Amino acid sequence: MKTKTELGVLVKEQIFYPKEQLMKVRKQHPQLCIGIPKEIDGIENRVCLTPEAVALLVNNGHIVQVETGAGLNAKFSDREYSEAGAKIVYTKKEVFESEIILKVDPPTMEEISFMKTGKTLISALQMSTLDPAYIGEINKKRITALAYEFIEDKAGGKPVVKSMSEIAGSAVMQIAAEYLISKNGMGVILGGVTGVPSTKVVILGAGTVAEYAARTAIGLGAEVKVFDSHLYRLRRIKLNLGLQVYTSVIDTVNLRKELREADVVIGSLRAEEGTSCLVTDEMVTEMKPNSIVVDVSIDQGGCFETSQITNHMNPIYRKYDVIHYCVPNIPSRVARTATISLSNIFAPILLQIAEAGGVEEMIHHKEWFMNGIYAYKGYLTNAIMAKKYNESYKDIKLLTASMF
Repeated sequence: MKTKTELGVLVKEQIFYPKEQLMKVRKQHPQLCIGIPKEIDGIENRVCLTPEAVALLVNNGHIVQVETGAGLNAKFSDREYSEAGAKIVYTKKEVFESEIILKVDPPTMEEISFMKTGKTLISALQMSTLDPAYIGEINKKRITALAYEFIEDKAGGKPVVKSMSEIAGSAVMQIAAEYLISKNGMGVILGGVTGVPSTKVVILGAGTVAEYAARTAIGLGAEVKVFDSHLYRLRRIKLNLGLQVYTSVIDTVNLRKELREADVVIGSLRAEEGTSCLVTDEMVTEMKPNSIVVDVSIDQGGCFETSQITNHMNPIYRKYDVIHYCVPNIPSRVARTATISLSNIFAPILLQIAEAGGVEEMIHHKEWFMNGIYAYKGYLTNAIMAKKYNESYKDIKLLTASMF
């Protein structure tokens, strides 16, 4: 082993001479231009980014364009967005010229026509309700359209669906309580007080909505009974609540008996599980007068045969003297809470998109990001299929017209 003196001699004689090494240059992330349009639908009050999230994106070198009035229904003013660094635009056409459009409701045909060819749309696409003409317009523009209800996290969960389900579950019990105490309701408090029997709540389903609804109802002192067709879900909800909640698999005799005695019935079973119209007309006729039915799964077909879609302007109707609340976008009723929740999801995703090198790179190389169906460059596609067959996304064409 050579000493320091020997090394010095070698350096002087130019036998041993250190060579400079180039410093690694940090890869430059692309600058994103994100557009936040104002929702056209008068009953949709949410927006996808809060002013704080906008400030985060702007501080990371991105451009955010917000259409004037976009956040007003969620109690966020144009001034707050402007002070956060957003550019306030005054025409819908201008905001839809952004590279990435981020909105809650699916865009209308007119809004899609404003988008430039090859740009990106992130919104709820509600695949089961789209028609060939709508998909045709996306194809024509070669838009990369991401349905945010299919976006996954690294754990395989769907963060947007989970978040909105939590909000809906917490809100439904407060909605039911509001109608129970109204002059047209039963005139009772949700829960119970000393010497007065507690109200009875029946929940159909044992998913996220059911868990948060049950948690709220139990906190108010109500008697809660949960029905589901899968035992593992019933075990999970009991474990998550940490309480001895009454649970039962769905059987017509037992369910019918509990519905007769219920003050509030929450329907949260999804149609894709083969459980739509679980409660028949006849079963509803046997329920208490002025009892409350809240059908959270109405956008998937509903749990009750008597369910009809309503909105926040006219949320309830009566059938067989039972109050029905069948609004599909319940989180929009608490728009500020829902906006903050959505923003907590989308702000990190947008930063990851920039770090990955763009939306296309994110789709190609982050398999956890998009495992559901979405439109890529105008074609309906599936990330799992692309990986399985080792084909490029634009070459995989699911028969668009026949799917809708």
